[in-house]
Amino acid sequence: MQLIKNGSFVQDEWTTLADDEALPASGPVIVSLERFNTEQNLLLAREGKLGIRLKSGQEPTPIAPYLDRLALVALEFPTYRNGRAYSYARMLRDRFGFKGEVRAVGGVLRDQFFYMSRVGFDALEVDDNITPEAYADAVSTFTEVYQPSADGRERVMSLRQRLAAKAGQHA
Repeated sequence: MQLIKNGSFVQDEWTTLADDEALPASGPVIVSLERFNTEQNLLLAREGKLGIRLKSGQEPTPIAPYLDRLALVALEFPTYRNGRAYSYARMLRDRFGFKGEVRAVGGVLRDQFFYMSRVGFDALEVDDNITPEAYADAVSTFTEVYQPSADGRERVMSLRQRLAAKAGQHA
């Protein structure tokens, strides 16, 4: 797997731990929600950044009180047909104000890159066959947007209203 972060292909510094895997003394780790719930005090007290991986049916509300102590939340896409993580990414950004990394993991497809960036994902785990050119093409497919989202882009309706108001001033 490759990692795209803020539009660039980067080396992944994080270690994703299985629930039964030994916890290293330091370094950035990603653990499941179940492991976090079981070993919360130990995880929050250790050296190194902490991330939590949520399965598609696990919404971020239970981790909201800890977001200021988390550096990453990984949201799982088990299949392309399951889009709950889009809502969870937006919830993390808009409702909870999470400033850390929101990472898409699992079945992340090229056709989803644009929409993932709109709702608040800033990191994507992608298959090895994805190239920087393919990523750039996917996120630039659409030049205008209709729905409000976490990326703050101006919507077509707002653009139309602004242009109409400007035209009315010159009439």
